[in-house]
Amino acid sequence: MNERFESSGGSKLERFRQMVQQEFGRNLEKATPANVRDFMDHYEEDLFQGTVRERIELNESKTTYEEILKDFFARVLERPTEEAVIMLWLMAFEMSFFTIEQHVSEHFQSLFGDHGDGIEG
Repeated sequence: MNERFESSGGSKLERFRQMVQQEFGRNLEKATPANVRDFMDHYEEDLFQGTVRERIELNESKTTYEEILKDFFARVLERPTEEAVIMLWLMAFEMSFFTIEQHVSEHFQSLFGDHGDGIEG
């Protein structure tokens, strides 16, 4: 198991809480869009290690983002409470930092964007 995701027993939610605080600090003071994205890429296999033992087949019948979100939220309601809380927290965390990243990107684009935008010459 990856060292940064090691935990010492307890409930899945408590292990997750420890993992988040170890990664980002007690008050999430070390969280940035980049390391949140990295965390999201690595947490699942370590947190839920051993829960999926068979081959995963992707057979997504949903074709719009709205349908996918509805399906996600419906499935979350069927999960054990600790897993549902973790899934919802992660989604909110990821979406929040994605929004921050988009805002910063737009801000820098307006500062350092193509100076010829909108100017004919």
